Amino acid sequence: MALDIDFTRAQFPAFAEPALQGQAFFENAGGSYTCKPVIDRLTRFYHQRKVQPYAPYEASRLGGAEMDEARTRLAALMGVDVDEVSFGPSTTANTYVLAQAFRQHLVPGDAIVVTNQDHEANTGPWRRLADSGIEVREWQIDPVTGHLPLDRLAPLLKGAKLLCFPHCSNVVAEVNPVPEIAAMAHAEGAVVCVDGVSYAPHGFPDIDALGADIYLFSAYKTYGPHQGIMVIRRALGMALPNQGHYFNGDTLYKRFTPAGPDHAQVAACAGMADYVDAQAAHHGGADLPAKARAALVHDLMRRHETALLQPLLDYLGNRNDLRLLGPRQASGRAPTVAVMAERRGEDIARDLAAQGIMAGGGDFYAVRALAAQGANPDHGVLRLSFVHYTSQAEVDRLIAALDRVL
Repeated sequence: MALDIDFTRAQFPAFAEPALQGQAFFENAGGSYTCKPVIDRLTRFYHQRKVQPYAPYEASRLGGAEMDEARTRLAALMGVDVDEVSFGPSTTANTYVLAQAFRQHLVPGDAIVVTNQDHEANTGPWRRLADSGIEVREWQIDPVTGHLPLDRLAPLLKGAKLLCFPHCSNVVAEVNPVPEIAAMAHAEGAVVCVDGVSYAPHGFPDIDALGADIYLFSAYKTYGPHQGIMVIRRALGMALPNQGHYFNGDTLYKRFTPAGPDHAQVAACAGMADYVDAQAAHHGGADLPAKARAALVHDLMRRHETALLQPLLDYLGNRNDLRLLGPRQASGRAPTVAVMAERRGEDIARDLAAQGIMAGGGDFYAVRALAAQGANPDHGVLRLSFVHYTSQAEVDRLIAALDRVL
């Protein structure tokens, strides 16, 4: 079954905006367009529910019910319990709070494993645990391919308490074999924390299948509002020290939210589930259970993206004036494509903007990953990222524009 691209684009008001006409959006890894159900829910909340939630009067009751609905429906899509899903102001903030919990949980001399393939948000907070005497071991990427070799991981896991790694990198984009990695870590008694920020926009994950103890991603990259979403399995979440108010310590989804949540944005996250359900229904999956609907939409997204990505990879990989980072086969990566060039990434992005192509240049907070592959982070790379609502015509326009500016 093929994704209905016309139906898909109709769900995103940005494509009808006069100010965006003639522009092709290729910086989705920095944040996606927002789907209409999210915008509608956010607007309704601000118009009708903008009061303190969970009080007995109707506006408050409805506001709280919409916040609960978001958690309940997202949990169902990912196959986890409702209280295992929590919201925070960003994935960076969620990771920082988690790291503080592990700082209290671990003892000096304990070891954790991080990678140099990560966005800084998922590696910096963990690396700072070294200040408390925690041993920080680095799982290093191959400098030529950007790949995380599994044979380098095994010795690092000996005696380790925690492994933190990305589902895929925001510059390398290879989809890491999370289930296999998680099994290796669990066999050594380590907890597994997966940064899903760069993968989740391409389909909501099945957390049980992945084997992650913690999975983090960003709603604003998955067609929603600016929130960080975290799944933490109950046994681990209740074992870690409470980071919230002391009187919330018995409530899992409040334990790692030190500040009060953004009520309106949490409620609006239910619109992300509305969107998945609309896609599933349109493509014949209305009667499937929630997790199966999510799987159907995930596969629709990935097939569409893979078909559009391969010609772009072929084009970039065949140019002698560029170095393509990550795999050259679309099936093994996300449609986030970083290239090194003689010119600065920001300068190429600026030239593309004049051609109606919205792309990005810089280090994208992946300074360690770029340096490990021989790139100068100050020089930066050009990053071209898209998602399932991107059309074939837009990819064709991108390639034509690259021909003109390179």
